[in-house]
Amino acid sequence: MKTSTTMRRNKTLKTVLALSLMATVLTSCSSDDDTPEIVNEEEIITTMTVTLTSADGTATFQSQDLDGDGPNAPIITADNLTANTTYVGSIELLNETETPAEDITEEVAEESNEHQFFFSLTGSLAEVAYTDEDADGNPIGLEFELTTGDAGSGTITITLRHEPTKPNDGNLTEAGGETDIAQTFTVVVE
Repeated sequence: MKTSTTMRRNKTLKTVLALSLMATVLTSCSSDDDTPEIVNEEEIITTMTVTLTSADGTATFQSQDLDGDGPNAPIITADNLTANTTYVGSIELLNETETPAEDITEEVAEESNEHQFFFSLTGSLAEVAYTDEDADGNPIGLEFELTTGDAGSGTITITLRHEPTKPNDGNLTEAGGETDIAQTFTVVVE
């Protein structure tokens, strides 16, 4: 009789363990109804065009690097600027690896809380002032004013940062974030 009772207990124990194992497998394989996290991939920017307009006319700076990190250096052009003049500036960004080219400027504008341009000037380039802002009142830099000094030459480095600390004091070193694109233009001011 003891053997029969022991056999029934073992059979019951085996059944309970088998059911527990099946329940574990079924619940671990069930589909989640959670929405997957959207991955925001880094933008591919092949071309930066800076348009500067004053009463004297329009000047353009452009950096175009169609092979990205490939062996070819970017093609960089910069029109001359007029001394002691304030220019209204705008920046356009394109991904020309796609056909038609993708306008990254729209994406930066839509995600303005996560982007900011930083400007570093030398020589005869005197000052940059932001003229646009994100929903929180922080500068973006898609639109700006550039003021030149006396005749000479200088450089302007324009850097787009993704997820910088906002607000910030415009100092690229302390802003954090990741660089989406950075380009230095050598400029003649006459």
